[in-house]
Amino acid sequence: MATRDRAPLISLVCTLVTLVLVVALWRSSGKWPRVALGTLLALVTISAVMSRLNYFEWMFHPVNGAQFDPESASKLDKGEMIMAVRFGSDARAYPIREMAYHHILNDVVGGVPIAVTY
Repeated sequence: MATRDRAPLISLVCTLVTLVLVVALWRSSGKWPRVALGTLLALVTISAVMSRLNYFEWMFHPVNGAQFDPESASKLDKGEMIMAVRFGSDARAYPIREMAYHHILNDVVGGVPIAVTY
């Protein structure tokens, strides 16, 4: 946890050290070493930026509001896999094909807040 707390500072320091080294080597190198140094600097900069971003949020968008159909209006195939939850007389069915993209859904079933995931 200590490393995680210091990770922003560590990635910033490493990026700055790399930048200083690239600038120092840039002045004393020819054309092709400069191409390699530029490529190295670009990779380090991209890595530093990506280490600070949560790219999983780009891939998995949350469900803003779950919408449910009555059983009679459901368009699910008989063989389709679902996750089912029942609290008292309130029940919900979550299709696996929909959950496969989102992976988690917050809902309230029978007045009880739940998180549906697999």
